[in-house]
Amino acid sequence: MSEASTSRAKPPKATAAELTGYYRDMLLIRRFEERAGQLYGMGLIGGFCHLYIGQEAVVIGMQAAMKEGDQVITGYRDHGHMLACGMDANGVMAELTGRAGGYSRGKGGSMHMFSREKNFFGGHGIVGAQVSLGTGIAFANKYRKNGAVCVAYFGDGAANQGQVYESFNMAALWKLPVVYIVENNQYAMGTAIQRSTSETHLYKRGVSFNIPGEEVDGMDVLAVREAGKKALARARKGEGPTLLEMKTYRYRGHSMSDPAKYRTREEVDAMRSHHDPIEHVKTLLIDLGHADEDALKEIDREVRAIVVASAEFAQQSPEPDPAELMTDILVEA
Repeated sequence: MSEASTSRAKPPKATAAELTGYYRDMLLIRRFEERAGQLYGMGLIGGFCHLYIGQEAVVIGMQAAMKEGDQVITGYRDHGHMLACGMDANGVMAELTGRAGGYSRGKGGSMHMFSREKNFFGGHGIVGAQVSLGTGIAFANKYRKNGAVCVAYFGDGAANQGQVYESFNMAALWKLPVVYIVENNQYAMGTAIQRSTSETHLYKRGVSFNIPGEEVDGMDVLAVREAGKKALARARKGEGPTLLEMKTYRYRGHSMSDPAKYRTREEVDAMRSHHDPIEHVKTLLIDLGHADEDALKEIDREVRAIVVASAEFAQQSPEPDPAELMTDILVEA
């Protein structure tokens, strides 16, 4: 694949089991986010809620390329990343609804939940902050010589933040084991990238720091996986960071309060019809003879059952005890 290629002409090889797993995992994110949107509409989720619908191939492709011990850190559109890391749907949904059964015991909400067990370091509400934190995690990996790589995700809007470039400089200077992922869904909070960014090819943003970049079809899970493998291998060899620009698209507004009037319905429908990441894998599974419609419908039923159970768990889980208000805010050394 060339630096700016987003072609699907020659898909990388994948086994039937791999493709089926990618299909299931992406579908779980899609159905989970759809249910989260419903709960938000019912008033059961408060505060902000940023859905990942349409971008599922990015996290599933990268997760397929990662190894045990690698870490993930991202911004506030984070539910998909949590599920991709293997965090339990019950705990994620309970946290969204502010319940004690959530990953942050109901005190973090949509944007601030973590799992040390799954090496998921958030979920961060400050735009671009996770890039600096991810660079710090990578520094710790190098210091400890543990062989791990941190994957730091951020959006096209965050790509214009100053701390991102301070982090790039440090990571390149010290050859830190980090892979930077720009999830370019093309609209940031609601402004088209052409209106907000002088250089719209975001994979070039690392050039002045000697960080190699690549543009990847973020709607194709196999293209993401292959680009991720190369970047992760480079980091593990001590060659420093790589910047991957995932060209992707969110079907919903920036958050649940965003009517997304800055783009046309026809544009969104065209993306759904011709570039949907889940439909792409579904077509591969059927065309290659790995599955039929009935088998894929059964996967959908299984996924829906997990999501329904997570919503029930969340609503049955108690709210945090008032005594929890002052816990987890100070570590005494």
